[in-house]
Amino acid sequence: MSDAKDQTVAAALLRQAVGLHQAGRLNQAQTAYRRVLDLAPDSFDALHLLGVTHYQLGELDRAAELIGRAVARDASNPHALSNLGNVQRAQGQAEAALETYDRALSRAPDFAQAHFNRGGVLIELARFEEAVGSFDRALALEPGYAEAHGARGNALRSLRRLDAAKSSFDEAIRLRPDYANAFNNRGIVQLERYEFAAALKDFDAAIAASPKMAEAHYNRGRALFRLGRPKAALPCFEVAVELKPDYADAWYRRGDALVQLRRHAEALDSYDRAAVLDPAIEARYFARLPTAMQIADWSGFAERLAALSAAIAQRHVRPFSVLGLVDDPALQLEAARGRADGMYRSEAPVPATARGPKSRLRIGYFSADFRNHAMAMQLAGLFEHHDRARIELFGFSFSVGEPDEMGRRIRAAFDHTLEVEGKRAVEIAALARDLEIDIAVDLMGYTTHNRVEIFAQRAAPIQASYLGYPGTLGAGFMDYIIADATLIPPESARFYSEKLVYLPHSYQVNDDRREISARTYTREEQGLPEVGFVFCCFNNSYKITPATFDGWMRILAAVPGSVLWLVETSPAVTTNLRREAAARGIDPGRLVFAGFLPSAEHLSRHRLADLVLDTLPYNAHGTGSYALWAGVPVLTLPGRSMVARVGGSLLRAVGLPELITESRAEYEALAIGLARDPARLAALRARLAANRTTLPLFDTRLTTRHIEAAYAAMYDRLVAGLPPANIVVEP
Repeated sequence: MSDAKDQTVAAALLRQAVGLHQAGRLNQAQTAYRRVLDLAPDSFDALHLLGVTHYQLGELDRAAELIGRAVARDASNPHALSNLGNVQRAQGQAEAALETYDRALSRAPDFAQAHFNRGGVLIELARFEEAVGSFDRALALEPGYAEAHGARGNALRSLRRLDAAKSSFDEAIRLRPDYANAFNNRGIVQLERYEFAAALKDFDAAIAASPKMAEAHYNRGRALFRLGRPKAALPCFEVAVELKPDYADAWYRRGDALVQLRRHAEALDSYDRAAVLDPAIEARYFARLPTAMQIADWSGFAERLAALSAAIAQRHVRPFSVLGLVDDPALQLEAARGRADGMYRSEAPVPATARGPKSRLRIGYFSADFRNHAMAMQLAGLFEHHDRARIELFGFSFSVGEPDEMGRRIRAAFDHTLEVEGKRAVEIAALARDLEIDIAVDLMGYTTHNRVEIFAQRAAPIQASYLGYPGTLGAGFMDYIIADATLIPPESARFYSEKLVYLPHSYQVNDDRREISARTYTREEQGLPEVGFVFCCFNNSYKITPATFDGWMRILAAVPGSVLWLVETSPAVTTNLRREAAARGIDPGRLVFAGFLPSAEHLSRHRLADLVLDTLPYNAHGTGSYALWAGVPVLTLPGRSMVARVGGSLLRAVGLPELITESRAEYEALAIGLARDPARLAALRARLAANRTTLPLFDTRLTTRHIEAAYAAMYDRLVAGLPPANIVVEP
């Protein structure tokens, strides 16, 4: 066949191949392209487009070879260069892809798709500002390029420019109303803006446009979870893993939902499945060990605890998880700084503004727990006792659901209640500034449903952390933490990013109106033996470490007939702790578990206990003061960190410092000694009964005056133009 005829046939075959290619019939198109190459081995178009079909089929090495041959034949073709860059990017060769896109653009500066592709690889290289520039160039050339608007939104989101990111996604959706990725990504931005209901609508729209989009189902679950609806979130995660069985993050979030539903054993299975798929995932979230602690599942405890330091170094650990596991304030600070630096950036930093002297400070308290919650039970008296001549009280509530009895009591104590659930952090902070709040007090720290990001937006010229989170936030935007000298000794100040406010007695405020039921419980009613010493710990099970439990079992072994009275949080806890007792040679029946009772009745039944045994490194906090309020002595062993020194703070403030021990051996010996010396224990109980109403721990009015003095000192420094500094409040 003549060369001219070959060329004519090849041209016809090429047109046929292109038609098949455009129709999506890739295998047939490949056959036609190969026939072209049989006739014209150096055909640029056949080499290039055959390479594109291999790219579309995921056959990257063959695609790179063919498109590379085409580029070698015509290095000036920007389309081939752009497609070669796409292949290199898919092969993980981001730098090479960027260079190839730049070659394409040097030949065709107005090639919008190459600018778009260049922006995509710059996102992969974490060069987000440059990526925005590439997308802007693509959009200047093609304003209706919906995908470029969407990709630009992703780059802006990575830069934490959330308002601008949302605008980009808005435009992408306007141009393409069925654009599932844009709906999904806009929903992610709305999650990060704490607009959970709006995010949910976007994920629903993404699913409507693309029902099998696993990421949209996953994110829908995240939105429902943040709306306080874990039961509704769970099926979303399950659909996500059904659509994409190797979706490690969805398996992990499924575990989070199961934790909230108190299905801890199932949660552990879900976390384990995620870790098989992505061995690094536990280091990112570190939820498995804290969840296992919830049900006293200590399998692999030592190995998982050893991995904690490495996880902290990667800055992915939830700071609250560290508190109950590691008594090391340096590691706690590192974990907190990792969270603060990684998550809480200000979109528009607002400097602290100077204020003039004033006789009545505006104090804003921020919490999701103005409801029937342990923190609210302690704080209600503080709010009610504030001196309204000196303090104007604002409550910023981001609770989910209608107020319960405690919520109504607290709202009645505030001069102004602002229901800000669903509002963005920047909006809440701006509202606080508009109201001229002088001191914004965070009552949550890194606990569930916290809104630390509000403080990153500078809600007030002075910002303080109090009571709800027993540790540092590791954040430059939190000025003060309210403590006492037992809780944070001066030599430990370097482990706290905040300046320290030392109250003269205990940092902990307590409600002197807390009701104790008049009902007298019997041992039989509570499943306790008629005779024998009753050791007690009503702390949550996650505070019980193997080392603490070892000591408790040695105490029981040394005190015949004694029992350990614990709170029953789940059947799994009962089973696991009794198994652990048996493994240590203790009759499992000597562990008695108390079911749920309302607060007043729960306090009343405390009186059946002889001695409370504190936990380490996470001491009893509210549960410790409840026991003391009910008249039961508490034995504690302080550690190094704030969370591990609360017991000592409470005991000093109630006049029982001899119950503060200095070693595990002393702790165990004193517990055993008190169990064997009824007269000595009776004297302690009598002293506690007398001190309960006369010493500072339960003097709500006195503690309130001290906190007000702290606020005044903070404000005086501001007015004087001085930066935050440690403050000591005099008795």
